[in-house]
Amino acid sequence: LVLSAISVTKVLTITKNLSSQSDARTISGDTSLAKMSAASNFTRVRIYANLSGNAYEVDVWNKITSQWTTQQSSVRTLPHVTMGYGSLSSPPTGTQTTLGQAAACLNNSGTAIANTACIVFNSRGVPVDSTGSPTSAGAIYVTDGVSVYGITVSAMGLIQTWKSPASSSTWVRL
Repeated sequence: LVLSAISVTKVLTITKNLSSQSDARTISGDTSLAKMSAASNFTRVRIYANLSGNAYEVDVWNKITSQWTTQQSSVRTLPHVTMGYGSLSSPPTGTQTTLGQAAACLNNSGTAIANTACIVFNSRGVPVDSTGSPTSAGAIYVTDGVSVYGITVSAMGLIQTWKSPASSSTWVRL
């Protein structure tokens, strides 16, 4: 009976960890697809993260209408996974200079949207900021309270997925 109780608890912990990691890998994969879509369609494409809603979508810039249009509808994280990095204070080595979600998304008129984060790729698949300059500040972080997962994009477009315990910034590349 005691062994059963221990094993059930361990299985639940492993399942929670694997599902959180799955969310991070899904975001990473969709970020890679957004980068390739931007280059192949010769337009801007972004990962639009709704930080308070724990969801993200992929949007494409329509050059004719000068508006963002949804390419991939909203994907929600699992119920126990939230967008954020908890109390961590240091980013993964060789990525951002300071830990933080990507810059806020802009609406069609160029105004920042509260509680959002965007990784925008230009028509060459390079991550850019709101002025169109290459940036290495693009990152989306998710946490389940035990671990923090980061999806970072370098100025050259290298997409990496990281994991750290929520208690200390000990990042390991997945």
